[in-house]
Formats: sequence, structure tokens, C-alpha cells
Amino acid sequence: MVHTELLSREGGFAATWRRELRAAAALIAFSAVMAIAMPSSAHAQLRESAAKLIAHTMGNPEFRVKSFRGGTWLGNGDAYLDLEPSASGAGNDIVKYQTATGAREILVAADRLIPSGEKTPLAVEEYRMSPDGHRVLVFTNSKTVWRRNTRGDYWVLDLTSGALRKLGGDAPASSLMFAKFSPDSGKVGYVRGNDIYVEDLASKKIARLTEDGSDTVINGTSDWVNEEEFDIRDGFAWSPDSHAIAFWQFNTTGLQKYTLIYDLGAPRGEIVTEIPYPNLGPYPQTLEYQYPLAGTQNSAVRVGVASAAGGQVVWMQTGGDPHNTYIPEMGWADSGHVLIQHMNRLQNRNEFLLADAATGASRTVLVDEDRAWVDVNRDVLWINQGREFLVLSERDGWRHLYRVARDTGKTQLVTRGEFDVVSLDRVSPDEKWVYFIASPENATQRYLYRARLDGTIAPERLTPNVPGTHSYTISPNGEWAFHSYSSFDVPPAFDVVHLPDHRVMRKTVDNAAIAERVKPLSGGPAEFVKVDAGNGLTVDAWLIKPPNFDPAKKYPLIVYVYSEPAGQTTADRWPSMFDRALTSAGYLVASFDNAGTPAPRGREWRKIVYGNVGPLSSQQQAVALQSLEKTHSYIDAKRVGVWGWSGGGTETLNLMFRDPEIYSVGVSVASVPDQRLYDTIYQERYLGLPQDSPKAYEQSSAINFASGLRGDLLVMHGSGDDNVHFQGFELLVNKLISLGKQFDMRVYPGRTHSISEGKGTNLDVYTNILGYFEEHLPPNSASH
Repeated sequence: MVHTELLSREGGFAATWRRELRAAAALIAFSAVMAIAMPSSAHAQLRESAAKLIAHTMGNPEFRVKSFRGGTWLGNGDAYLDLEPSASGAGNDIVKYQTATGAREILVAADRLIPSGEKTPLAVEEYRMSPDGHRVLVFTNSKTVWRRNTRGDYWVLDLTSGALRKLGGDAPASSLMFAKFSPDSGKVGYVRGNDIYVEDLASKKIARLTEDGSDTVINGTSDWVNEEEFDIRDGFAWSPDSHAIAFWQFNTTGLQKYTLIYDLGAPRGEIVTEIPYPNLGPYPQTLEYQYPLAGTQNSAVRVGVASAAGGQVVWMQTGGDPHNTYIPEMGWADSGHVLIQHMNRLQNRNEFLLADAATGASRTVLVDEDRAWVDVNRDVLWINQGREFLVLSERDGWRHLYRVARDTGKTQLVTRGEFDVVSLDRVSPDEKWVYFIASPENATQRYLYRARLDGTIAPERLTPNVPGTHSYTISPNGEWAFHSYSSFDVPPAFDVVHLPDHRVMRKTVDNAAIAERVKPLSGGPAEFVKVDAGNGLTVDAWLIKPPNFDPAKKYPLIVYVYSEPAGQTTADRWPSMFDRALTSAGYLVASFDNAGTPAPRGREWRKIVYGNVGPLSSQQQAVALQSLEKTHSYIDAKRVGVWGWSGGGTETLNLMFRDPEIYSVGVSVASVPDQRLYDTIYQERYLGLPQDSPKAYEQSSAINFASGLRGDLLVMHGSGDDNVHFQGFELLVNKLISLGKQFDMRVYPGRTHSISEGKGTNLDVYTNILGYFEEHLPPNSASH
């Protein structure tokens, strides 16, 4: 548990905490020794000591990183907004800072956000200024929609009159989504009940733009799978002239439904720990929703344009079967045209279509193709008075930036060299420069670069020589940026910088003190290395050591994995506190990025995994581990554990089943043991359709290699997981039982993919991961 008296005294915290940490570590060592003689009591002692250590690390506010809650530029960037606690102690103020000088003024005091008849201010979850600067839109009272809190109440504050009113008319509480001002500041559009509405701020009249919204017809937001895999949530956009709205429509008719069962009778997100007397016992509740498993029917998708005043919707013409194509991105090219990215089912062809908003007629401007898959362009920027736009493409083997002529589709390379553009940030107002994130020399790090838009000179790095991961939000005038930075050993720092000289104007959040506090948890800084993964391939890895590390001793190693195209684990940025909880318990901890992860190492690196997700990654992970063991003699190769979550949980199964002589203990959280049990968009992108590629699915599914299990395995899952279904967990359990394999399992009733709902859940998850390793891979039995 966390001792609150320690948290109130900053000066005495470190020494007191170190004493308690040493006591916890001693208890761990004692428990592990006792495990030899008294296994039953030792199990309980190990979990108790693990719980204390997790509470002292992951549950400790002294290690909690603070973030910058601002980041809203005003005008061209001469000023910005931050959200800060009110001096009154109730609510938050929206504070305005002059970018150049740091001059501070309260733009919206919390007491201006008290609704009529109420005593306390609105809890500001999100806010945005109207383009003319006269109003503020506040999002509050939100509810979770699958992954994020995107449904709630919206209020508008008139900064001149002080009037505060709730939008939506007679809409129920927490029922509006994605409200946003029109460019002329006179209206607000929002989604309610899967239909799109526009509310005039002067007259208060509400126009309903779509009439067919229902459980199966979704306007202005997304179905489950497009939200999860294409990140489509806010599904509508105002035209630049404020006269129309372009929006996605998903029709889920004909999709098969998945049923989640809540045995304790509570709705999704509520965790039942007791049934009050004299109530009778509850019956289970169910939740049905459309979820397309790989190879099954998708929603029909299309893009419509509706007048802001209401009337007939014009549907953009995209061609093909709408059930077997995707529209992962769309946006206005100008007030009369919409640019649509239109993908085939296999996601290896992306057409950029320019559609006439008045007629719906469209033409192809550009086609991006790849024999594996193509990535969506989230960063389409228009230049040259709308005559050209910028896209990222891997057509020459690297993710480069290109100019595309609107009329002809002719492309011109902007970023030259053998490196990847990670993401596009902004074009300077004079359109001479484009800013982007890249890291040509080190795939574990991220830096800001700029290049001439005419492509005539090599890109120029603007980030100083401070190794780690840097991110930026650049002002409209290109002169300033919100900058955040961290590395494995430096906690996140937030500041405002001037560009292009990267001069720091002021710090907005400083977490530097945390670096000293975490030092006792590990033995020195992280070691970043490159290791051989077979066939001449080198991969990135990091290694961290326990406190009081002695290179003459042998230590058990725990490998953290993900390994799939959706994530990179070797990034040089501030890690999870669980990594340091493991080192403080006496373990070495490492991670490797095999080919196929989204590292900026070129197209071939990323796309080699196509059709070969499980076999390739597990082979390279195993070889990389053995290479690290050869160069680091203190690693005890006979005592290696592995753990991961989601795709990492799947990879844990792969390694435990395919390489049992290398990995002796594994903890798999929320895994996909059979690739056919995940959704269409993600799974088909990397393996094709299961009807066309049954062998790829068979070889990539860890469950088909379960007979190889020889070590100790713990599998964990939430029964309310809408993403990676409990179905797969049950199939795996049945398979292991049928094979006569011994294993351990932990089920979290009603929890989702994050396994975070309910008091104590998060700490319980990590306590049991750590405790399982301590029980089956005790750190104190190292040999000399």
C-alpha cells in the first residue's frame, strides 16, 4: 500500500521509501527461499510481497508523470491556451499565454462555467475556441464508447455576454458526440443517435441533416471495426465555407453479431463486487454488437455531403462493392470537393479520389499500391493554393513525402535519402518548408526535421543532440512548437520552443525529479544494443539491470514482447513503471523489435511479415535473445521468462510453444491464439483473407503449436473484452486441457481489453504477473 504520510513530505520521501523498498525486496528474497521448503505458504508470501512492490512502484503517485494539458494554439500561434486548476479550488481555468513573453491571463475562469441553478463549475474534459475567438465549446459529463469517452454534454460560453448554455435541445444527458464549430463560428455540428445535427448559435434552431440513423445505419461516426483499426471516431467535417458537412456512413446490416455476457448482471464497464441485501441474485446481461471476424462480411461504407441547412444528401461515387472496400480517410479539398482515400478489401491498393460535393462524381488522382499492404495517409496537406497535396508513400522502398498535382496526379519527391518519414507535421506559411518527424540514424528515436518543399536540398534536423523521443505540435505560423521529450532514463518534459533554432522559451511541465526517485529501482541506465537475429539481420534491443548489479553473477531475464506491425517496443522513451518493478525485484529485463514492427527502417523491414506473422517474429525473437546471451555472460540462459499483452500476449504463446527450450516461463495477457478470431481489417491486412490463405492463418496461429509447451504458463483475460474476445481464451484453455498440458489462468469478470475496470484491478494484474515470475523464476537463486 502507499503510505499517505510519505507523500505529504517531499523532503523525507526518498530515504523513507528506499528503506521500505529494501524491506519489500528482502521479503521477496525470503519468500523465494521459503518456496523450496514450504511451497504452499511461500506462494501466499510471494504474492503479498509482489503486491507491496507493485504498490510502491506502479501505484505510487511519486512516480506518476504529469502531462501538459494545454496545447491549443490561438490565431497564428502568438498565444496559446492551457487548462489549469482554479485558485478557488473548484474546477479549472482556461488560461491564455503570450507565446513570446509568457505573459499569463485567465481567459475563462472556472466560475464562468457554472450552469444556472448549479453551484460548481463544469468539469472540463475537452474544450475548443471558436475560429473568431468569441466563444468556447466545452465537453463534459462524458461516457465511454468502446475505447474512449466520446459521448457527453457540450456547452457553449459566449465570452462577450457571459451566457452559458447547453447544446442539443431536448437531447438526453451524455448523448452528443464530436461537436465542433463551423469555420464561420456561427454554428455547431454534432452527432446524436447516429444522425448529424447543426445548431445555429444565434437563433438556437437545430437542423437534422440525416434521418436514417439507427442501430445499423451510422452517420457521422463509426462502426466497431473501423473505429478500432482505422481510428475513425469523429466522422464528419465542415466545408471551409461553412455551407456543408461531409460525413461517413456505415451500414452494418447483414453483419454477424458478437455477444458479450455479463454474468453478474451489470452493464458494460460496471464491476460488481457484492450483491446488497435484501436484493435477489441477478441474472446475466448480454451485449450484442456487430463484429466482423476475418473473412466475414464488413459494413457497407460511403461518404455523403449534406447542406448545413438540411436537404437531400449527395453521395460520393467511389465504385466497387461497399462491403468489400474501405474508406479509411476523407476530407475537404476545397469548399466544392472532397478528397477520399478508397481501399480494396486486401488493403494493397489505395485510390485518392477527388469527388464533386454537388454531384458526387469522382475521379482518381493517385493510386498507391504495394504487394503487401499500403498505409493510410493521415497527413494530407494542401499546398500551392489547392493545386497540389502532400502524401506519404513507400513506392521507392522508403516512406517518403511526395507532392501530388491535383489535376494530373503527377508526383514529385520531396524528402530525398534512404530514411523514413515517420509523420508529417506542418507546412510553413510561405510554403518553402515542410516539417516532419524522422530518425535516419537510429530507429529507436524520433526527431524533428524540415525539408524544402521543392525537394532540392537534403532534410535538415532541427532537434538538438538530445537522444530520445521528441514530438511537436507546431503553430500555424511555423515559428513556435509545443515540444515534448523523454528517453528511457529521462521522464517526459514539456516546453515551448522557437523554430527553427529550437530555442526553449519556457517549460510547461517538469518531471525531472522522478528520474532521481526511480534510480534505486534499477542498476544504472538502460543499455541499447543491436543484436543478430539471423540471416544477417540486426535488430534493436534494450536491457535494464537490477539494483546492486554484479556482472560476475548470473541473473534471470524477463523479455517484454509485442512483435506485431501495430507496435514498437524498443523506442527510446520513458517506459512503463512495471519494467522497473521487475528490475527492483532482481530481474534483468529486455525487449527486441523483430522485422515487421513499425520501426523506421524501410519498407522491406516492415512488409516482410506479410503472410508470416507468427513464425517469422518468434524465430527472430529467439535468435536475438540467444545473441544477447552470448555477449552478456551474466544472463542465465536457463532462466528466461517472457510476457506481453494483446499482440504481445500472442507472441508470448508463440515463444512458449515454438521455442520451449529457450523460454521457461511465460505470462500471456489478452492474446489472440487463433488468428481467425480477430477482426477483418487488422488480420486481413497482414495475412490476406482466411478463405484465400488458410495456410498462412494456420502457421501464424499460436494455438496450433500448443503441444510444444513445456514451461510454466499463465494466461490472463477479461471476460468482457470486446476487442480480443474471451472466445479465444476459452479455445486455448480447451486446447491445452485436451493436450494434457498444465498451465495457470486468471480471469477478470466483465473487464475489457485493458483489464483496468474496477477498484484494484490494475494492481492485481501486475501483482500476479510479477508474482508468477517470482514463483517460477525466482530471482535470488542466481548462480555464481
